[in-house]
Amino acid sequence: MTPTYRERLRAEGLSLAGSGALGTVLLLALSPQARRWPLNTAGQLAVVAALLLYLSPRGARKGTGEAREIEHPGETTGEPTPLWQMPSIVASLTLSVSLPAGWDAGLRVTGGTLLVGLAQAVLMERMVRAEEEASGRTFYRMPGSRILRGTPLGYVRARRD
Repeated sequence: MTPTYRERLRAEGLSLAGSGALGTVLLLALSPQARRWPLNTAGQLAVVAALLLYLSPRGARKGTGEAREIEHPGETTGEPTPLWQMPSIVASLTLSVSLPAGWDAGLRVTGGTLLVGLAQAVLMERMVRAEEEASGRTFYRMPGSRILRGTPLGYVRARRD
């Protein structure tokens, strides 16, 4: 059965947040360099959090507002990111930043992925749920997802039996 967009937001977001949290804990425990400049790290993560609080609701509203009606969820082919890939994505991104810039920069990456995952799993999922309840629609991911353009959605109307 095709997972709904809400289910994917929650699953992918929690997987991303968990990967970010694990990376954060490991960096703090294993690298003294990751603990340098804590105010800089806190400030940058605060900016990320503020941007997410602004952009996540806009993205959810845009996606649900531009969704097109589909007949059956099976016609969606918007492949979600496999959950098992999340830790390797976070690890490779962290290494690509940490090796040239230092482990404190890697800590900002892992902290940022933790925040992005939470925004997806909690904030965006709740907004999509509210829209589904208000409109009687169930949203599904469609092909063409891009990191800066968002995820195109389709929807199926609730049956009135």
